[in-house]
Amino acid sequence: MNAPLREQKASQKLMIVDCDIHPIQRSAKDLYPYLSKTWQEHIESFGAHVRQGMTEQIMWPRMMASGQRADAYPPQGGPPGSDYELMKRQHLDPNGVEFGMLVALSKGGMEERNQPFARALSSAVNEWQLHDWVERDARLRAGIVVTGEDPDHAVAEIEKRAGDRRFAQVIISPRSAEPIGRRRYWPIFAAAERAGLPIGLHPAAVPGGNPSSGGGWPTYYMQEHHTFTTGSQAAAVSLVMEGVFEQFPKLRIAMIESGFSWAPALGWRMDRIWERMRQETPHIKRPPSEYLREHFWFATQPMEEPENPQDIIQMFDWIGWDHIMFSTDYPHWDFDDPRQAIKVRITDEQREKIFRANAKALYQLS
Repeated sequence: MNAPLREQKASQKLMIVDCDIHPIQRSAKDLYPYLSKTWQEHIESFGAHVRQGMTEQIMWPRMMASGQRADAYPPQGGPPGSDYELMKRQHLDPNGVEFGMLVALSKGGMEERNQPFARALSSAVNEWQLHDWVERDARLRAGIVVTGEDPDHAVAEIEKRAGDRRFAQVIISPRSAEPIGRRRYWPIFAAAERAGLPIGLHPAAVPGGNPSSGGGWPTYYMQEHHTFTTGSQAAAVSLVMEGVFEQFPKLRIAMIESGFSWAPALGWRMDRIWERMRQETPHIKRPPSEYLREHFWFATQPMEEPENPQDIIQMFDWIGWDHIMFSTDYPHWDFDDPRQAIKVRITDEQREKIFRANAKALYQLS
C-alpha cells in the first residue's frame, strides 16, 4: 500500500531513527567534570582558538545564533540543544524517535588549534555525551568525536570507546586540512574498521583552517549553506580516488547533513574520467561509482525538494533504497519534520527502510 507521509492519520505512529541530532553544552562549564583543573583554568584564561581568521564564528546572522530554531531555546536559559527535557518534549517523544544519533559538534576539539587542548576536549565531550545524554535516555546513541588533525589521539579515543555500544559511529568533519582520503588520516579509518564502526562525516565550520569554498570565504550565508554539499562531494572523491576502500574494504561512511542528489552524477563523472585515465590510479580496481554505492550511506536532511516531487523517487532509485537514512538536524532552523519531509507516495517497505531499517542496520541498533 502506498501512503504519502503528510496524509498519515494522527493515530498512526511513525517510529524513526533520527541520524542527526545536535546536543550542545549550556556553557563550557558543562565539560568541567570531565576536564582536569589545568584545562578548566585554560578555558577561563585563554578560551578556544579555532583554525580560522574569524575568531568568534562565521559571520552571518544564521551562524551568530548557531543556526538554531527560535522555538528550541530552553525556558530556563541556554542554547537550543542544551536541555534534554525540552528535546524530549519537543522532538524525541512527539516524533516517535526510536533511536537518535547524537552529533556533538560544539567544543569537541575538532576546530581547536591547540592540539593538547583539543585532545582533552575530545575525550571530555565524549564523556559528556554519555553522562548527560545517553545515560538519561536509552534511545540516544553517542558519536565518538575525534580530532581529525591528530590521528594518533583519534585512534586512542576510538580504541577507548570500541565495544561500548552506546557509541554508534566516529564523527569527523570533511573540512579537513588536507583531502580526507590522504594517508595521514588512514589510521583513523583503520581504527574505525577494526571497531566495526562507521565514520560519520558531518561538516563542522572549518576545522582544517581552509575557507569553506574553493575560492575564499563566501559572501552570503546562502553560499555557505551550499558548501556543505560541495565539501562533502570533495571528501567522497578523495576517499574513493585515494584508495581508502581498497585498503579498508569493510569501512562504511555516513554522509550527514550533506544532501544526496549529487551522488549519482558524481559517480557517473568519476566513472567517465576513470575509464579514460585509470592508469593514473592503478590502485582503483573498479569503477568509482561502485565504491560510492557500496560504502556510502546518505542522511536525508536537508531534504532535496525538486520542482517535480516525483523526481525524488528517481534519486532514491539511483542511490539505492538501502543507503538512504532519515535525519532531522534538530534543533537547527532547517529541521526536517518526519511527517512532512518526503512529499511523495512511497511504499510501506520503502518508508521502513528510510526511516528505520537502514540506520538500524548501519549502526547495529537493537
